[in-house]
Amino acid sequence: MTPEHVAAWTSSHALTPIQIDCAVTVMLKILDGKCKMPAQEKVVMELLYDRIKHLPGQLLDRSIHALIAAARNANDAEALKNVIYEKRLLAETAISRPVMKGFKAMIRTEGLLPAKTATDSED
Repeated sequence: MTPEHVAAWTSSHALTPIQIDCAVTVMLKILDGKCKMPAQEKVVMELLYDRIKHLPGQLLDRSIHALIAAARNANDAEALKNVIYEKRLLAETAISRPVMKGFKAMIRTEGLLPAKTATDSED
């Protein structure tokens, strides 16, 4: 998937505020090293985050974006890993598991990420 594909996808798929929160939470999971997605899917999710980070979420505070930016730009991301981890846990607590699973299923069904196979691990 290319940045152009992600841009086209986001242009034709308006995410709801809770879906914005889901995308932000996946970004936190990528940054804290707990995301089990294949590397290429992580790149797509980072590109998605970059396309939606200016949009309002439903549950997460907008200050989370400054933390994400700091972690992405840090020479020593390890220094922020515990803070990212805590914020991710709080986000995952705020967003119900069915909502997060629904978001992940939607982005696969709608073609942002490839469909899961029976052997794929859960993120």
